[in-house]
This record gives sequence, C-alpha cells and structure tokens, in this order.
Amino acid sequence: MVYSDWRHSRILRCVLCGGGAEPHFGFCAGCARDLPLLEGACHTCAMPLPPVIPSPGAQCPNCLSRPPAQVAAHCAWHYGFPVNQLIQRFKYEGDLAAGHSLASLAAETLAHMAGSLDLLIPVPLHWRRYWQRGFNQAQLVADTIGKAWHLPVLPRGLRKCRSSDHQQSLDRRQRLRNLTDSFAVSRDVRECRVGLVDDVITTGATVEAAASALLAAGASQVIAVALARTP
Repeated sequence: MVYSDWRHSRILRCVLCGGGAEPHFGFCAGCARDLPLLEGACHTCAMPLPPVIPSPGAQCPNCLSRPPAQVAAHCAWHYGFPVNQLIQRFKYEGDLAAGHSLASLAAETLAHMAGSLDLLIPVPLHWRRYWQRGFNQAQLVADTIGKAWHLPVLPRGLRKCRSSDHQQSLDRRQRLRNLTDSFAVSRDVRECRVGLVDDVITTGATVEAAASALLAAGASQVIAVALARTP
C-alpha cells in the first residue's frame, strides 16, 4: 500500500504553505525558492565548503587526507529549514507527500548525474527499524529518482545485517567503528556504477561503510546521492 500511494499520488497543493494550484513537484514557486540549495560542497562527501574554496571538484581536508570509499557524493540541499522539517515529517510521521516532493525535485536538481550511473541501491534499514517505521525512506527516495532518471533500482541490493541504530550522539570515527561489517551485498553489482541513495548524509560514515561493501563485491565505483547534507 505504501508503494501504491507513493507512486501514484498527485500533490495538488504546496507541501509547505498549503497554497498553489498543482505546484511543481509539490512546491509553489515561492517555497521552492526557499529551499537551501547545496552549492560549493566537497566533491567526495558533500560537506559544505567555505566560499573561498573553489568548486566544483574541491575536497574537504578530511577527504584529502583520507579519501572515502565513494568516488563522489551529491546532495540537493543543506539540511536546514525548511528541508529538515520536511524530511522529519517524511521519516517520523509517514508524510509520503513531503518525501515524494523532495525526491522528485532532487531528481530534477541532480539530473546531470544520471548518465554517470548504471543503477541505484538504497541504504537499507535493519529489520527492527523497518518493522517500527513500516517503510525505508531511502528506498522510496531511490524509487522516485530511479523513475525520473530511467535507472533500475535494486531495493534489496544491500542488507543491513547488524543493528546500529543509536548513532545520533556519535562522531564520524565512532560511527564508522559502529558500522563495521554491518552491510552485506545481496545482488550482483560487478562492474556496475552504483548510485547509493539515502535521505540525509550526516557524518558520511553510513555511506562510506555501505560503499566499501559494494566495492568489495565488485562495483566499479560508488556515488552517493541524498536529499540533504548536514553541515
């Protein structure tokens, strides 16, 4: 039922202000302009960079000193108002309209990436978290982006084989340690350029652990794709 509602829903009013008549991907023109676009970010982890650092192709100090597993990371927005509120409504309140609107607009914003990928794989949830929430938000985002970019989506390409849910208070190094050996590849990804999809990139530890598993399984490269990036 979740997927039927997600794929066939038609959003007639702006998901932010409630106004407009048939807004573009669920956003009226004014609210769409208020979304905080992510520009001038690190090429490999999408961390926002100071304006004095040139872009595109620039990297943050962490990625220069210790390159992550993924070759690149792209997010549409900063994880700030009002994007953060919409993502929280999507993840924790089951507001599929908010998630669908963000995913559709992100697919348009990041459309230049479509030709660099062969398929999309969402970051999985551990079964306990999936059972609590009832859906995997990354899978729904990947489904929408895959349809827009005409790319296959492997919803079970990765499996979360070890729970690591309590990570909010951990830094990147602690998260990486917590995520060691927590992902298993379930599909053939040999020689594939994989788009690893999530809703938010926080420290980048989840993306790096999942990308490492995909590369170990034979993927030629991994590019992370997300709605938003925290600072």
